[in-house]
Amino acid sequence: MMNRRPLILVTNDDGYQSKGITSLTEAMRNLGDVIVFAPDSHRSGMSSAISPSFPLRARLLRKEEDLTVYACNGTPVDCVKLALNEFTERKPDLLVSGINHGSNAGISVIYSGTMGAAIEGCIFDVPSIGFSLCDFTSDADFSSTMEVASKVAKKAIEEGLPKGICLNVNVPSGAVKGIRVTTQTQGKWVNEYHRSKDGAGRDIFWLTGNFENWEGENENSDEWVLANGYASVVPVKIDMTAYDFLPQLKEWKF
Repeated sequence: MMNRRPLILVTNDDGYQSKGITSLTEAMRNLGDVIVFAPDSHRSGMSSAISPSFPLRARLLRKEEDLTVYACNGTPVDCVKLALNEFTERKPDLLVSGINHGSNAGISVIYSGTMGAAIEGCIFDVPSIGFSLCDFTSDADFSSTMEVASKVAKKAIEEGLPKGICLNVNVPSGAVKGIRVTTQTQGKWVNEYHRSKDGAGRDIFWLTGNFENWEGENENSDEWVLANGYASVVPVKIDMTAYDFLPQLKEWKF
């Protein structure tokens, strides 16, 4: 049988026109044939949302020998589901999501559309990775994140990932000292809303907030590693069962 280049599915939550997905696509083209299937506009914070109440549409934007690009009117997870069900001739060897404009470290993994897409790929048993750069600016420099993405993606293709596990990769802005395998930082978002008024004087609320780090001295956590100039790689499980609590729960009398 002829050796085939790896097939890599690329998606994101910032939309197909974002600088982040353009950078990630460029990095992945060195590793295999690429199909981009991404939202047609910004879909940040969608987590694992899907769209059951309206039909999905996919628009072919570009077709080359090693690159195909589609825009979809759905969420990041819609994009993954539709691409894998209807638009890929074989199961991809890798799914990558990003590069997100902004961190998805710590508890942000719960809310992230970038990671929602990676988790969905994981459900389809495709090795999947979400990439994020800790820089929200529109003109962010993605060059270091592209290098990290190339290294991590190459290893994932070569080694594979265990069933039910994907990777959450975050990269600090500026120079990157190296790549560290870490845990998800324990903490939560606080002061999450800014109150203001609309034109009629009615209260409105803008989502904002600060991350409250519960383990600021934990050098094995993603937030610590990022603050100290390293990229973080956190393995994420899709099985959310709290196995350590099962014996106690079985003692409850229902």
